[in-house]
Amino acid sequence: MKFQPGPSHFLTFSLLLLTLCLARPALASDRGEGPLDPSQPTGITVDAIIQQFAAKEKQFKIAREQYTYTQDVKVQTMDGDTVDGEYHQVADVLFDDKGHRIEQVTFAPQSNLERVTMTQSDFDDIRNRLPFVLTSDDIGKYQILYVGKQREDELGTYVFDIAPKEIEKGERYFQGRIWVDDHDYQIVKTYGETVPQVHNFKHPEKENLSPKYTTWREQIDGRYWFPTYTYAEDTLHFSGNDDVKMRYIVRYKNYKQYGAKSKIIYQGQEIPKDQPQSGTQQPNKTPPPPKQ
Repeated sequence: MKFQPGPSHFLTFSLLLLTLCLARPALASDRGEGPLDPSQPTGITVDAIIQQFAAKEKQFKIAREQYTYTQDVKVQTMDGDTVDGEYHQVADVLFDDKGHRIEQVTFAPQSNLERVTMTQSDFDDIRNRLPFVLTSDDIGKYQILYVGKQREDELGTYVFDIAPKEIEKGERYFQGRIWVDDHDYQIVKTYGETVPQVHNFKHPEKENLSPKYTTWREQIDGRYWFPTYTYAEDTLHFSGNDDVKMRYIVRYKNYKQYGAKSKIIYQGQEIPKDQPQSGTQQPNKTPPPPKQ
């Protein structure tokens, strides 16, 4: 995303759309979290938890690629509590008649953002970085630290802090905290940012900032925890002393299993096509996050 300069200065920066930060430091109570219990898990080792949720994440990633859904994205600039600019797009993520993944825009009023302009990297973030997935193929790239046990609304969860072991040129990584359901061993929430963050006071146009964001997941069709909501609000500070308060709201809804001749394998077994395809959350699980 580019900063739109005034007549006396010029600054350009790339803003990571899916790494968003709250207007004040995010508190656990704001995100539905109970007190953190630092005790070790009982009946299972930390390494076994990591291996189980990473395997489930790989299954989740494969399964989500066989679902259609609607993605609703809002990017807003704010003057105090008043929205003074907005980008809004609603798109259905579908399959064409050959089974290829496509996006079909259904609502896209003209953007009236004036202080910032979205770039291609922002759109890439929406698709690929906001719904962070940590699969068994990727855990070797991260340091994973067990933090403790915590209630996440109605769920018991194991909490981990993660960060990349090293950053390779041109690659982007998640850094932050994840919550893993202590029953299903699936990630149910993430809170963090995309790294690296690049500050360049001599060449502000090369800045790459990554504020924090929270993504909530809900259980879909009784088995998968899919992302349904991401929210953040933050005043972003750039090297030219230009501040822009922004709000981001991204919703994923209407999950439905694709009906083509495809298979979804879960725990070594094919999921029958007559499984529920309502895309609704199951009872006695985490309620939806607070709507903004």
